[in-house]
Amino acid sequence: MVGRTIESASRRAAIQDVLSTLLGGVSDSRNRLTMKALVARRALAVVLLATVLVGSASFPALGRGNGAAPAPATAPTPASAPAPAAGTLSAEMVNKAEQHLSEIGYWAGATKDKSAERTRCAVLAFQRVEGRSQTGKLDAADIEALSTAGRPAPRETGYAHIEVDLARQVLFVVDQNSTVTLVLPISSGSGKLYTFEGKTSRAVTPRGRFNVYRKVKGWRKAPLGMIYYPNYFNEGWAIHGSTSVPNYPASHGCIRIPIITAKELSDITPVGTVVLVYDGNQAQSSIAPRS
Repeated sequence: MVGRTIESASRRAAIQDVLSTLLGGVSDSRNRLTMKALVARRALAVVLLATVLVGSASFPALGRGNGAAPAPATAPTPASAPAPAAGTLSAEMVNKAEQHLSEIGYWAGATKDKSAERTRCAVLAFQRVEGRSQTGKLDAADIEALSTAGRPAPRETGYAHIEVDLARQVLFVVDQNSTVTLVLPISSGSGKLYTFEGKTSRAVTPRGRFNVYRKVKGWRKAPLGMIYYPNYFNEGWAIHGSTSVPNYPASHGCIRIPIITAKELSDITPVGTVVLVYDGNQAQSSIAPRS
């Protein structure tokens, strides 16, 4: 506002100077100038007046008054970086979460030998143990829950064995120190009727205490389909790798585990290993089974 007032005053002073020149020229012309010279002088005054008016409008610096410094140019405000969307997970957050999964027995983590599919299995196992939504991917809520999660506790302690929790659809490998060292997602018997070779049976996984009595390396063509690294624990029932391990019981009775984990489990499960299968109703025991 102050700048505009100074500019207007300066413009009026410039116009007054031109008018004085014009009027002075008219008075002096009566004594010293001819009519032709008077006309030329008036024309010059008009040109000067137009210059003042146009120049002050087009070039504001002409109307700032004596000694006024030009206004500094305003630097453009830099565009701020977009804020991260709410709930967005950084790579560092995910890596730390996966490392913690490894530390508490799910065999995941930021190591070169862990593929994306193996990590997905570990995340899925964690989600099943903790009763979370089964997506196989970590979200912000999973990471928050994982930050306070500990290693799962086995049903029985005091000896090395395998536990299969049918209620949560997970398998625990327990060492001689009663520590869960591996957790895998499974798919057990669907409970539905099926017919094979003219005989109708119900797809049920047996509950109870068993022992691994036979192992096969690699693929095997079983009567009901191809299975990978099977560990037989009761007649024809086995823990084996499968290409189909959905988030619900779907097998004919065997305990399916992801293909990528089948050799891992077979390598640490010798013949004679106890397999404890339960659905959540049995009481916990700390007594080692008799051989």
